[in-house]
This record gives sequence, structure tokens and C-alpha cells, in this order.
Amino acid sequence: MTTKGKLYIVLALFIFIGVIYIDATKKTVVNWFPSYVNHHKIPYGLYVLDHQLPKMFPETEIQQLSIAPYLYLGEEDRNGTYLFINDKIHFGNAELGALMEFVKRGNKVFMSSHGIMLDTLGFKTKALITTNYEESVFIKLLNKTFKGKEYTFDRAFSNHVFSEIDTLNTVVLGNTGYYNADDERTDEGANFVKFNYGEGQFFLHTFPEAFSNYALLSGELSNYAAGVLSYIEEDKLLLVDNYYKTGKQKITSPLKFILGNKHLKWAYYTLLIGVLLFIVFEGKRKQRSIKVLHSLKNQTLAFTRTIANMYFEKSEHKHIASHKITYFLAGIRSRFHLNTAVIDQRFYNTLALKSGNTTENVTALFKYFDFIQLQNELSTEQLITLNKKIEQFNKQIQ
Repeated sequence: MTTKGKLYIVLALFIFIGVIYIDATKKTVVNWFPSYVNHHKIPYGLYVLDHQLPKMFPETEIQQLSIAPYLYLGEEDRNGTYLFINDKIHFGNAELGALMEFVKRGNKVFMSSHGIMLDTLGFKTKALITTNYEESVFIKLLNKTFKGKEYTFDRAFSNHVFSEIDTLNTVVLGNTGYYNADDERTDEGANFVKFNYGEGQFFLHTFPEAFSNYALLSGELSNYAAGVLSYIEEDKLLLVDNYYKTGKQKITSPLKFILGNKHLKWAYYTLLIGVLLFIVFEGKRKQRSIKVLHSLKNQTLAFTRTIANMYFEKSEHKHIASHKITYFLAGIRSRFHLNTAVIDQRFYNTLALKSGNTTENVTALFKYFDFIQLQNELSTEQLITLNKKIEQFNKQIQ
């Protein structure tokens, strides 16, 4: 290897090591994506809640569900409290019907989401918009047990309230709103309600950030989250939904999985560099294979058969007969060195002597040639007769 080639390899290795060092030492960017996945440790994941639920409900059996509620509830009669926490939750008609039947039997469904659209139950939500230049959000629970304690949230978020509710069967459990720099309330609305349906209840909540890792680890919002979840009965099965999750991982290819993991990603890159170096060094040690060049095949016979089949399939028997006669005369000229421009009795006698046929057979064959040439169209039987006469002549030569 030349000195220039070695220099290029050293330079490539230096760049590769530099990229690894920069990637390993760069500052990690906080991921604020609202995933609400139970094993995600990002700010808006539910890792902390997932580990705190068994402590909050020590007497309650907790079951994690990764299938659609419609499939789970459709298998048999289920009982307990179904817990949904996500950025947005939109049920289909069949699935909402299964949940309504589940609640009607005396169970509970707890949903915390910005996008709760339950038109069937008479509920709609909207974003609470304030015109204050300096604004702060407040969230509170209305039950006297919580003594009017108000909480705030220091991150920008879409604050939703219920714009339509079923007032006959609904109890408002919590409010949210904004106050200005003078501590004056400017906007307010219900963000937590209980809806009685059949023997059970729907609990609808529009502030899922309260259950995120960020909220539970950043102050008094953990008390607010505990207050909201206190409406869950401890003596019933708690069904935690992991199906309706914005950040649910969908692996579309093995490569995406590898590149999504920091350690696997650099192992993959190291493998690629190793393969590249192997090709560079090993390729110079071995001679390239010599390509085998095969001789060209004679396709004349195949071409002739193809053309003949084409004529035969189109019933162009006259063309086939003309070609056979022309080919036969060409064979006479090349094999017996006879001129076929003038065909007379002398030609018949000479061809009979050279070919071993009788003069009568030679004469009859060429008379049949003349008969063929005079016809406008030929039948299959006439073409077969021509072929037999030519084959009979050729066998006599052998």
C-alpha cells in the first residue's frame, strides 16, 4: 500500500474516533414529547406513576393492558376500574359501546386526556384561551376534603375544559383557569367531572400532565394527582391502558430498532467501519476473479423453427411451401453443384444419377413443385404431401 493510501486510512480512523467522542460527550437534549408511555423516563412519560401505583393502591390488583379495550372487554364480563391517560383518546363507536356496557354493570372508567370527545355521552371539550399578557394557570379539586388547595403548572400546555356536559347526571369535581398579575381570575372552567351511567361512573379529566414524570417529581402537583386518583376504589381490579399511547413504539424495521439505541447504534457503525477496512486491505491481497466468456450459440435452427411455427399457426401454408422449395433447391446447388436456373429433362437425369434416385421420382417431385407454385393457397394435406416427397428424396440420397 502506498503512503498516500495509509494516510487516508489514518485520517478516516481519526474522523471516526472524533465523531464518537463528540456524540458521547454532547449535552443530552430534553425530550418533551407527550408520550405517556408507562416505561418512558422522559418528562411526559409515566415511569414514576407506573412505579407509584402499587404503593398508592397496596390492596388493589393492577393489570397492565396492551390490547384494544374492545378486544379485552369483548372476551367476557370484566369488572374493575379502567384507567386511560394519554394526550388524546378517540374511541370508535363499537369500542365506546363496550366501555359504556362495562360502566353500566357497575364499573368505572377513568380518562385523563386533552382530547375527550364523547358525543354519545353528551361531552365535548375545548381549549381554554386567555388574553392576559402575564398569565398563570391554576388547577384545583372542589371536594371539601382538599380545602380549596390550588396548584399551578410552570410549563406551557393546552389547557382544556368541558364545553358541553350532561348536567343531569354529572358532578363537577375540579376546575382550572387563569389569573393575571393582580391575582384576578380571568378564565375558568371544569376540567374534572364524574358522570353517572347505569350502576357505574365515568371520571373525565382534561389535564394528563398531572400524572407525568415532570409533574410528579416537581413539587406539589404530586398531591393533586393523588387527589384525582383517590376516586379509584381500592377493592376493585385496576386496568391500566397501554394501548392508547401517543408515544407507543412502532418498530418498522430491525435497523430502526438498532439506531434507536445509543449503544447498538455505535456497535453497528463500528461493524460498518470494520467491514470497510476488511474490504480495503483484503481486496488488495486477492486477485479479482476472471469472468468466463462463453462462445456464442448458433441460434439459426431455433430461429427457423420459430418462423415456421409462426407461419403454421397463421395457416400460411403457401409461404411455408415456398420456403421449403427454395431451401431444397439451395441444397441441390451446394451439394450436387447443379444449376437450378434451368430445370429440364437433362437436369432430371443428372440429379437422378448424382442423388441415387430414379428419373421418374425426380421428375414427379419437381412436377409437384410446379403444381405448388401455381396454387394461390395450400391445404394442410398438400403441405404434408410436399414435406413427405422431399423427405423421401433425401432418404434415397443417404
